[in-house]
Amino acid sequence: MLNKEAKNATRGRVHARIRKKMEGTSERPRLNVYRSTNHLYVQVIDDSKGATLIAANTLEFGEAKEGKRPTGGNVSAAKQLGKSIAQRAKEKGITKVVFDRGGYLYHGRIKALAEAAREGGLEF
Repeated sequence: MLNKEAKNATRGRVHARIRKKMEGTSERPRLNVYRSTNHLYVQVIDDSKGATLIAANTLEFGEAKEGKRPTGGNVSAAKQLGKSIAQRAKEKGITKVVFDRGGYLYHGRIKALAEAAREGGLEF
């Protein structure tokens, strides 16, 4: 079995290969996902300006707000995060994005986040 460093290095190579082929523009920014063990982090990025337009993560809602030990590493938190990022994007006038899965496989939390963002009104 691969150790954590080797897995992350492999993911980094996959992400670099994906990023060679995609770029976020002002008209269609990039929706980037980072998945840690306990949380998800999402950014909408305009690569032409090198600026993050919108950011959200699973620390912002749920048990973390109630003062309990924060948990956000599950599918339900990913769905909530997808809806949240879609709502924030709509408020800024962004409807179309390019989905950057960050080198992660498209299943589980990543898939749940993407489907919830689509339901929230983002097109990709």
